Amino acid sequence: MQENDKKIEQLLKKKKKSVKRTTIILEEEEREFIDSLIREGKEPGIKPLISKMLDIYRSMMIYDWRFPGEYYCGISRIAFVNVELINILIQHIPEEKWREIGRKMGEAARISMEATLGIQTANREKWQEVFKRLRVQGFGDFYLRDKYILVKAPFISHSEIWAGFLEGLLDTELDIKTSTSPFVFEIKENADLAASE
Repeated sequence: MQENDKKIEQLLKKKKKSVKRTTIILEEEEREFIDSLIREGKEPGIKPLISKMLDIYRSMMIYDWRFPGEYYCGISRIAFVNVELINILIQHIPEEKWREIGRKMGEAARISMEATLGIQTANREKWQEVFKRLRVQGFGDFYLRDKYILVKAPFISHSEIWAGFLEGLLDTELDIKTSTSPFVFEIKENADLAASE
């Protein structure tokens, strides 16, 4: 496993020298599927589709699939779960505990990202990497605008949970500015200063 990881890491670190042409022979069914995606406007072409697939492969570390149905990203097992199942769980948690639970979830995500990807999530300069990882995993779209964090298309629709999650993940304090999506959270000044010291 480690040897495979080293090979992949070497491939990713290689500098682009010259473009090499590659021929891929697709089964008829595979080609028909790709053509239908292009025809329906879901993909602009075969090359952009393959580039996107490779980006997803690298970003999600899909080479860590053990066998169908079990996928690990370093120390964390990843599962594709219906949002409806998450909402059922949330409905049975008292609302006054949402922020605390979100914070614990964020702390778990922080430990996972730090141990697996080496990203120090409390470092504001690394937040774009953190946000990309969250987007790839389906959490939503995250943006940093001055002293605000915006969350668009979140998979959980409760701002208190998101505030706690981001506080635990980014090791900061937030004020909730909107209670419906897209969420806007203001980074508290004292938390921002503490993180930079």
